[in-house]
Amino acid sequence: MYIFDTIMNRMRRGCQTMPYPKGPAPALPDRHGGALRLDASACPAGCAECIAACPVSAITREPGQAARLDLGRCLFCGDCVEACPGGAITRTGDHRLAVRRREDLILGEPGKEELRLAAALDGKMKSLLGRSLRLRQVSAGGCGACEADINVLGTIGWDLGRFGIQYVASPRHADGVLITGPVTKGMELALQKTWEAVPEPRIAIALGACAISGGPFVGHPQHNDGAASVIPIDLYIPGCPPHPLTILDGFLRLLDRLPAHNR
Repeated sequence: MYIFDTIMNRMRRGCQTMPYPKGPAPALPDRHGGALRLDASACPAGCAECIAACPVSAITREPGQAARLDLGRCLFCGDCVEACPGGAITRTGDHRLAVRRREDLILGEPGKEELRLAAALDGKMKSLLGRSLRLRQVSAGGCGACEADINVLGTIGWDLGRFGIQYVASPRHADGVLITGPVTKGMELALQKTWEAVPEPRIAIALGACAISGGPFVGHPQHNDGAASVIPIDLYIPGCPPHPLTILDGFLRLLDRLPAHNR
């Protein structure tokens, strides 16, 4: 009787997996805010309020130059948005944050008020990985927040496996590595060996502010300020931590699996 009740309950509940990406993307929580936008032309002359407010020095401004915001270092705490008297830094509410190049996370120059979203893999790599991607996750000194949101993608609501994307236990079974954490000195060799064990062709994804730039630990002598100093990176997904929707968008964007209305 217990098994029958369980089956009937599941039938009544129906499919619990969200329709995204075929359907609309779910809304971000109010406190998330999504990607930031920097219109340096709106910065008041001589103002440095946002620079003083940023806890990780993600905002810089050289004399005579426009302000620069590094979303690869940013924690998305929103302190700069509240501190800016000219409204130069704003929240967009956009979950899309993944980029292919580190410099595409730098905002501020004319025409670069927003980040430049990731392009798909080239034809050969896409033909090999586009329908089946296996990733070895390497937690290289992270706090566990990015790892938690990675795990969320495996729940019934997100169902990462429906896209052919899975996490594997051995790098020899993987198509690439997914790195979280600032890459501590103690994890540097482990990351190198994991990367070398992945058969070519292979990809590397840096997920979260720590893996991209060191995050709040940037400049610490026991950290490597992110994964790019150890292995080459193919995709950067910023955030502290990135929302599961942001992570999924990055994966699908890289594999060219997003329908036109969600690009």
